[in-house]
Amino acid sequence: MTSGPQLEHPVALRIEPATADRFEDVATLLGPRRPDAAACWCLAYWTTSAENTALTGAQRPDRLRELCAGPVPPGLLAYRDGEPVGWCAVGPREEMGRLRRSRTIPVVDELPVWSVVCFVVAPGHRRTGVARALLAGAVDHAAVHGAPAVEGYPVDPAGGRISGSLAYVGTTAMFEATGFSRAVATSARSAGFTRWLVRRDLTGQPVGSSSP
Repeated sequence: MTSGPQLEHPVALRIEPATADRFEDVATLLGPRRPDAAACWCLAYWTTSAENTALTGAQRPDRLRELCAGPVPPGLLAYRDGEPVGWCAVGPREEMGRLRRSRTIPVVDELPVWSVVCFVVAPGHRRTGVARALLAGAVDHAAVHGAPAVEGYPVDPAGGRISGSLAYVGTTAMFEATGFSRAVATSARSAGFTRWLVRRDLTGQPVGSSSP
C-alpha cells in the first residue's frame, strides 16, 4: 500500500516512505548480514547519545520500527522490480539530536530545514542511480511535509575515489546535480575528504519537481 503521493524517478525505481508496514524491507537493507553481527540501524541521528549507546543489538531494530510507525517515517526506500535496493535517512533537522550537538557540522540558521544524512544501496545496485533517485525522493518528501529547505552533508572527494562504505553521506556532485548549492565547508571528514553543508530551497516548489 502506497502512503502519500507516488513519486516517479528514472532507472526504473519506485521510491516509497519507510512506513511500519515496510519494515521488513528496511531490515533487509539495514540489518546485519550475520545474526551475531552488530548493525547501527541508522539510529545515531534519531536518538540521544545515551540512548544510542544503551540500545542493544536486539533492541535496535525495534526502536527503528517505532520510528517507522510514527507520523513522519525516518527515511525512504527504493525498489527495483519490487525488490528493496536502497535506503535514505531524511527528516527534520530539529529532531536529529546528533546534528544539534555536532561540533563539526554547524547549524547555519534557525530555518526549520530537513536533513538528508545517510544512504544505503544494496550490493549489485550501486552506481546505477539508486542514491540519486533517493535524494530526489527526499526533496519531494520534504516538500510534501512543508519543509522550507533541505540540507545534506556530503563528502567532496576532490577528484579522488571514495569507497562505497564511506560514501554513505553522498557526494557533493550528486547533491549539486539535484539542485543543491554549497553553503559552508564543515570540519567533518569522511575518508579524509571534506564534508560540505549543502542546501536546496524548497519555497514554492511543486511536489514531484525534484529535478533542478
